Amino acid sequence: MKPGERTRVFEEHRPMLFGIAYRMLGSVTDAEDIVQDAWLRWNDTTTPVREPRAYLARTVTNLSINRLRSVAVQRESYVGPWLPEPLVTTHDAADEVELAESISMALLVVLESLSPLERAVFVLKEVFGFSYVEIGQALGRAETAVRQVGRRARSHVEARRPRFESSPEVRRRVTEEFLNACLGGDINRVMEMLAPDVTAWTDGGGKVRAALRPMRGAEVVARWLVAMIDQGRAAWGFRPAEINGMPGLLITTVGGVDSVSAIDVTDGKISTIWLVRNPDKFKGVAHV
Repeated sequence: MKPGERTRVFEEHRPMLFGIAYRMLGSVTDAEDIVQDAWLRWNDTTTPVREPRAYLARTVTNLSINRLRSVAVQRESYVGPWLPEPLVTTHDAADEVELAESISMALLVVLESLSPLERAVFVLKEVFGFSYVEIGQALGRAETAVRQVGRRARSHVEARRPRFESSPEVRRRVTEEFLNACLGGDINRVMEMLAPDVTAWTDGGGKVRAALRPMRGAEVVARWLVAMIDQGRAAWGFRPAEINGMPGLLITTVGGVDSVSAIDVTDGKISTIWLVRNPDKFKGVAHV
């Protein structure tokens, strides 16, 4: 394969490769590193490759599995809740409910509880549509074994991930009303818009101030939100954004991004709030 053709083929598959790595690792930084490593391996390949898509997916998947195993100890010792690195998406890119769900904070958090092998099989099969035969070949395992892993992973995910029960339009409308109530300091309205069992997760990674445990319940979360916004109002700017295919908010300062929030809506109420404050996790919003 000529150099120009080699580059064209890789660039054609780059979005898929980043998508696999990001869903595997929950990190924009690590996913970009993995894709770069895959390019170096692809560029060094001297033998003909009959199926570039399968070859490149296999390369990225195995690199991602190795990276997951190497960061396992770091994540076990992480200060406070660990959340994925947020990714700013566009309405066009996250139009389809299935696509939005496949990169949502809700799903990525659940995927974090799977083993590296389970995560790989789930992402390749359920998100990118690879067959169990192809996945077995990519992972060097028998099809029957991979099929069992896939069933186990899918069962685990289905039991734990929230469903998008509201349309994208409803989620955007409710989120906009909710953010206006928060910015207006209307604590009663904020409480009305929160589900009774709402949960708020904050990730500061020990770098900035953040709750070390999830906050639960409408009153607790409402008071925390209003107090946080009041304290930062003079220094912060607030900008609606689409985060991982979901409505969310960018909180900015003169120096750049301070926090990124994604919000999940169920039955017209805010059911989960994810707030990422760790400054090391903003590469996916740096271009905004």
